[in-house]
Amino acid sequence: MKPKASWRNFAAILLLWMCIQPNVETAVQADEAVDDVVQQALRYLVGQQKRQGYWEAERGEYRVAMTALVGTAMLAEGSTTTTGEFAEQIRKAVDYLLVMSRPNGLIGYSGDGHYTYGHGFSMVFLSQVYGEEEDEKRREEIRDVLTNAVQFCADAQTTRGGWGYVSAKEGNDFDEGSTCITQVQGLRACRNAGIPVSKEIIDRAIKYIDDCTTSKGGVQYSIKGGGERPPITAAALAALFNAGEYDTELSRKMRAYCDEHIWPGKALKSSSGHWHYMHFYYAQVIYRQGGDRWNKYSKELQEKILKEANAGGGWSDRQIGSVYTTAINCIVLQLDKGYLPIYQR
Repeated sequence: MKPKASWRNFAAILLLWMCIQPNVETAVQADEAVDDVVQQALRYLVGQQKRQGYWEAERGEYRVAMTALVGTAMLAEGSTTTTGEFAEQIRKAVDYLLVMSRPNGLIGYSGDGHYTYGHGFSMVFLSQVYGEEEDEKRREEIRDVLTNAVQFCADAQTTRGGWGYVSAKEGNDFDEGSTCITQVQGLRACRNAGIPVSKEIIDRAIKYIDDCTTSKGGVQYSIKGGGERPPITAAALAALFNAGEYDTELSRKMRAYCDEHIWPGKALKSSSGHWHYMHFYYAQVIYRQGGDRWNKYSKELQEKILKEANAGGGWSDRQIGSVYTTAINCIVLQLDKGYLPIYQR
């Protein structure tokens, strides 16, 4: 009887393996398709880099922000300043951003009316580079720039704990939700890299996000109102996760709002305003949650993003430009690689 039982067990295992194998092949093929599209997109971005090392949006705008985002996308591929296919482009991006660091700590230029975006994204990018930099002199240079950048953030924060498109002093204490998110992520990335960041700055920012959140869990455009915005809510939730606020009353309320207004309550087929921005941050949220929820969401997201890729590489965008959309799509599609500490689980 024992041999028969063993044979039955073997047959059952063989049948199970045969049933699973096609799914494994499908998953491998899907991963390869994503990698192919991302690689083509990153090579498209190589061709868009200017001789001075920067990238830009439409009409030559947002050079600092675009450079930091594209650099981050290339780091997410696994390249560094010294190794990988995109090492040269990353080095040039670092050089450009270091040159753009001002005596007051701003990474950018005051003529840019939205410079806090670039400042925040640059802190994220440079802090990831700093963690991998082996040259001592170069590390010191990046550390000094990041240390000054953190101080600029503290000085630029509004009386209510948020940030505007420019510093509080220049902007008459105006605040706006999306710029606040870039500063919080930038500060958290710096802190993760060992750059001192005052807990008070983060605490005030979390209080600001709380004050901007309605009873329904949606985050408003500004602390003065402006209505609930799903994209800003997704970004704010990602910022809370970065700050370690995974399971608080505030984050639970915002998660419920996102479930209803972003996913799964709203199909990913929708392309509402700031769609890519919204899923850039919401993907970070779901990725941190992991499990079946991430598997299902990422599959649907990948299908939509891959379907919209341009034949020559990258993605088009009518609002900010193809460099912007291509960079953030590449970051989202590479979250599973886990190369960047700021996005890791």
